[in-house]
Amino acid sequence: MDYILAIFVGIGLSISAGFRLFTPLFVLSLTTKLGWMELGAGFEWLSSTPALIGFGVAVVIELVCNYIPVVDNFMKMIAAPFALMAGTLLTVSVIGVDDSPFLSWALALIAGGGAATSAQLTSTAVRGTSTVTTAGIVNPVVAIIEEIGAWMMSIVSIIFPIVAVILVIVFMVIFIKMFSTIRARFS
Repeated sequence: MDYILAIFVGIGLSISAGFRLFTPLFVLSLTTKLGWMELGAGFEWLSSTPALIGFGVAVVIELVCNYIPVVDNFMKMIAAPFALMAGTLLTVSVIGVDDSPFLSWALALIAGGGAATSAQLTSTAVRGTSTVTTAGIVNPVVAIIEEIGAWMMSIVSIIFPIVAVILVIVFMVIFIKMFSTIRARFS
């Protein structure tokens, strides 16, 4: 059962990486540094002080960039491959690679990387639609929703992993409805 819960934690953190790349890495680093969670063997570096500081600085930079016109869309455009890598790393770091490294990495890539990439592409589509249809006026609202979603999903994924899976579905429905509403309103 612990393995399944670890997979849920990994997927929840990966979804969060699709909204904000560094928020789940910071949250995971902080919770493991505080001893609230354990990482798989070989991933202890994520809880190191330099990693925690680096992720914290990256969270602030990412936050600022999402409120600067043009920069926000550029960041979203290039973030998809990084979301895939972050989602894979987040998932494999919590499930570990002890028993079967190939299976662990494959699962992390498919479940974690796939979840992060799906969330990232959905977020990018919403941001792009917002930019095109409202000349970017709604982008700060989209950025706030993404920010809240990333923090909430990261924290809930660690505290209540099963709830995180339900939140994944809720976030995807909200983003799809938001995308459809913006598109219909300005088409």
